[in-house]
Amino acid sequence: MDLLIQIIFGLLSALIIGAAMMVVTVRNVIHAALWLIASFFGVAALYLTLEAEFIAVVQVLVYVGAISILVLFAIMLTRSSEGERLLTQHWWAAAIISLGLFGAVLLPTLVGHHWNLPLPTGPAGTPESLAGVEELGRGFVNEFLIQFEVAGILLTVALIGAIVIAFEERSRRRRVLTLSEEHILRQRQQATATAAQAALVTADAAD
Repeated sequence: MDLLIQIIFGLLSALIIGAAMMVVTVRNVIHAALWLIASFFGVAALYLTLEAEFIAVVQVLVYVGAISILVLFAIMLTRSSEGERLLTQHWWAAAIISLGLFGAVLLPTLVGHHWNLPLPTGPAGTPESLAGVEELGRGFVNEFLIQFEVAGILLTVALIGAIVIAFEERSRRRRVLTLSEEHILRQRQQATATAAQAALVTADAAD
């Protein structure tokens, strides 16, 4: 059973890493967003292997069902360079910084973590109690209250900044006409062209 869990963990890890690499390497931004959804699904599956069903459901509902759809709508409404590879000349500096930050996060975990599993304290066959929704809620309002409030403030600031940027882009962008407005404008252009042509015919007849 442990070997099967390890195989599933390896496959899910390969899926997450591969999907994350495709997010930053594909040319089409819509495809990148779809690969991001695949990566989120892989993370949710990892939570299931850790017997954290609530976190897995939250991962699917929040990240896959809300954030990914929001990203897709934002891409479709704001994209202006479809098919162009947005790769700067200093990509190597960004890669070095990303690897450094990843190492700074990963190395303390690898060095300071005790990998020996603790011995079971209860009777044989008794499963260890897992944190449920009630324990998580109490942790958010008691033990992790400051972190929870800081995360909420950051999300609020990001939302306000996105609204301000959207309004600035909308004010600089040409207004997109609706289908009815385009039809009316086309009729007016045809009427103007017909009137101009009739005026030319009248002028030619007068001459």
